[in-house]
Amino acid sequence: MAEMTWNHRVVVTGIGIVSPLGLDVPSTWDALLAGKSGVSYISAFDPEPFETHIAAEVKDFTPTDHFGRKEARHMDRFVQFAVVAGREAVQHAHLKIDDSNGADIGVVIGSGIGGLITLSQQFQVLAEKGPSRVSPFLVPMMITDMASGQVSIDTGAKGPNFCTTSACASGSDAIGTAFQLIKGGHAKAMVAGGSEAAITPIGIAGFNAARALSTRNGEPEKACRPFDAQRDGFVIGEGAAIMVVEGLGFARARGAPIIAELVGYGTSGDAYHLTAPAEGGDGSVRAMRAAMSQANVQPDEVDYINAHGTSTLLNDKYETLAIKTVFEEHAYKVPISSTKSMTGHLIGASAALEAAATVLAINRGEIPPTINLEYPDPDCDLDYTPYVPRRGRVKVALSNSLGFGGHNSVLVFREFEEE
Repeated sequence: MAEMTWNHRVVVTGIGIVSPLGLDVPSTWDALLAGKSGVSYISAFDPEPFETHIAAEVKDFTPTDHFGRKEARHMDRFVQFAVVAGREAVQHAHLKIDDSNGADIGVVIGSGIGGLITLSQQFQVLAEKGPSRVSPFLVPMMITDMASGQVSIDTGAKGPNFCTTSACASGSDAIGTAFQLIKGGHAKAMVAGGSEAAITPIGIAGFNAARALSTRNGEPEKACRPFDAQRDGFVIGEGAAIMVVEGLGFARARGAPIIAELVGYGTSGDAYHLTAPAEGGDGSVRAMRAAMSQANVQPDEVDYINAHGTSTLLNDKYETLAIKTVFEEHAYKVPISSTKSMTGHLIGASAALEAAATVLAINRGEIPPTINLEYPDPDCDLDYTPYVPRRGRVKVALSNSLGFGGHNSVLVFREFEEE
């Protein structure tokens, strides 16, 4: 096992994505830079009885392209996404996992909801056909930790293995936990991220009842509009994003490609409300400051912030206030964007997808835009990179994630430099 020390530098060596914009990293990244929306009318079921008819679904995903028929039937959709994204991340990292290193490589994948599709289907079976007809695979398909479990089985990673569940911050907390495990010497490498597939009748009905979703049904591609004065709620999405993060020594020893360095992780709780953020963004202020302190980064060193930016009235207002509190005058100079404007809100996978976009912004020297910012909100008066991507060096960047229940999680990434 890895030696016990807190001095490991942690680097990102691989990324895998399944998103509403594409089934891999290149297609998703190209769509983000093009300002393409992944939102459309729901195709998974008839949405007419619901207030919301739109979502950011993963399109053209055929399970049997990736799994045998029997194997696919025993995986909920959120698990399928995680395994496919995990495979891309491991391949991208040129990471071969075998008996010689498997015990030193772990998996932690966040999910806010887990196998809601399977659970919904089996409730219907129970109601219509009785308890004897409920699938014996219900439990291992619905529980949130099964994404990490199946990725472990698929890759052979035998190190630390579990799930983080912190609503919309789940994917960020998974990556942050992986960071801590590596720095603490509990693993040499981790496959980490988030996965979600909750576009179901009960999922839409529940979020509608909470008054959380956009009902801009006539203009699906314009419905998700973070920081815009006409925003009316988030657009639910689905998908997965997975990273390979590893100790620098381990990465160097195997000649791994280094995409960026993960240098800080901050987390906090609002202790305020079930769904609303604390007034003024107090929790996110503390999370940003904690992450930046660990990273030894000053506000004027930050070149980009990937905002949580949900397109809800309170989140966008208070996240803006939080950024102003932390960054003061630099808040008006740092480019910010919400990639949710294009991908929708992937719930437990959103933070992982946005962390991946942040890493790619550093690696590629391009900042993805915020689309649909047509009517500036006076309460949201920062530089949100409207419509057009911005080219230029991104040396240090933050990824903000905030979740129902008052969960706040922030990751700080840096351009990799040799010591």
